Amino acid sequence: MAAVICGSLAFDTIMSFEGRFAEQILPDQLHILNVSFLVPALRRDFGGCAGNIAYSLKLLGGTPLPMGAVGTDGAEYLERLKQLGISTEFIRRVDGTYTAQAMIMTDRDNNQITAFHPGAMMQAHLTRVAARGDIKLGIISPDGRDAMLQHAQQFKAAGIPFVFDPGQGLPMFDGKDLAGFIEQATWVTVNDYEGKMLSERTGWSSAEISKKVQGLVVTLGGEGCEVWINGDKTLVPPVKAREVVDPTGCGDAWRGALLFGLEQGWSLARCAELGNQVGSIKIANRGPQNYTLEGLSP
Repeated sequence: MAAVICGSLAFDTIMSFEGRFAEQILPDQLHILNVSFLVPALRRDFGGCAGNIAYSLKLLGGTPLPMGAVGTDGAEYLERLKQLGISTEFIRRVDGTYTAQAMIMTDRDNNQITAFHPGAMMQAHLTRVAARGDIKLGIISPDGRDAMLQHAQQFKAAGIPFVFDPGQGLPMFDGKDLAGFIEQATWVTVNDYEGKMLSERTGWSSAEISKKVQGLVVTLGGEGCEVWINGDKTLVPPVKAREVVDPTGCGDAWRGALLFGLEQGWSLARCAELGNQVGSIKIANRGPQNYTLEGLSP
């Protein structure tokens, strides 16, 4: 069975700053911020949440159906997906625009500063979600605002259970919008920072959110993750990485594992355990789509 993965498809330009942002940014001078970072290492990768999640799910043996948009420069990305055996039937090519671009700078403590140009992603809502016999579930990951709103409604109308994963798109929505997503979703995933923002904007605690869906997962980076079901919290311990090289795409790798587990009918805690393993493998490799699953425990 397949999973529809709604979200961005982007080219990531990843830069490494050998110092610490905290040493370059003076808190009492933010009103006149003017900083420059020397980045000796630079690489360009295939990225975007939908692409990264699809890559992870495909590695695990799932059937991803990414739904998004690329620009006139997107032919290379489409060809790559085809070579990976990932369907491009739900990817729209938008003339006169660039594929979304993320410029990501990481310091020595793995803090990140990102600039993002949405480009063709803003037209992602033109492709609709519809019921189909081979589609078992879906995910709403960061995308154009209209696409996220409309695809959630379409998943619900089609009777397709889905994960709401607002990610860096969360600030686009007010409390009413976010409450609407939660009330339509089957599962919700956020990191700890997003979880605090989600609770602040909706007025609902993690326990309360978990009672409105089948489960809420709050990822905690190197501390593992919290799995909330019907108000009860379980801590799923982290998996120590062989080495920490690049955090870009770790959350998306985790979510690909989540979808794989949900497709198999696993418990949310077991899905999270697999996600922690895949995330630990990904962080030891540069770029969001350059790792293999060698060393993954069954």
